[in-house]
Amino acid sequence: MTIRKGEPWGELVASPAGLFVAADDAAAGRFVRDALATGTEVPPFGVADGDLARTMGGGVPGRFPGDVTRAAVDLLRVEADGRETVAVAHVVVGTWWRGDCRIALNAQYLGPLDLAPRSHPNDGRLDALVVAPAMSWRARLQARRRARSGTHLPHPQLSMTQTASVSWTFDRALPVTVDGERWGSASTVTLTVLPDALIIYA
Repeated sequence: MTIRKGEPWGELVASPAGLFVAADDAAAGRFVRDALATGTEVPPFGVADGDLARTMGGGVPGRFPGDVTRAAVDLLRVEADGRETVAVAHVVVGTWWRGDCRIALNAQYLGPLDLAPRSHPNDGRLDALVVAPAMSWRARLQARRRARSGTHLPHPQLSMTQTASVSWTFDRALPVTVDGERWGSASTVTLTVLPDALIIYA
């Protein structure tokens, strides 16, 4: 069951013996996709580093094996121009530095940026950040600097919404990056939250 406001989330446990531990978001995403491709349920796994691990209070070198947080986590289904995949942490469409840029987050962080301070990876919603296409390079640079401390919002050319699904359409195909890895390009991207899809240790 997805987390509700004010409820405790996750538990501190000893990491199980033999647990697969993904090195980062990209490796976690590959593990999930490989499991889903076989038609089986995704087994519990660990994430040693990356934006999702950091959101869960992990991402500390040497944390595995040892005491870690075990929690249910949502998954993002990505549909783009007829193709499908899933994301554990985030999806970036376009580029921060010019034109259209849309970012869907299941994690609070995107690299060094605290883009979604209110994000929770088990609330049944994604955080969708939209950068106005007309936003200047200088304004984007300033906003990015502020995003390191999570103070980039409110901003007249940035908007953030929390939703269970979102669909974006663009005039041309834009690059799509899933969990930090380039996945392809698309002119239409739809993202849907799959609640409670994973059990993750971090």
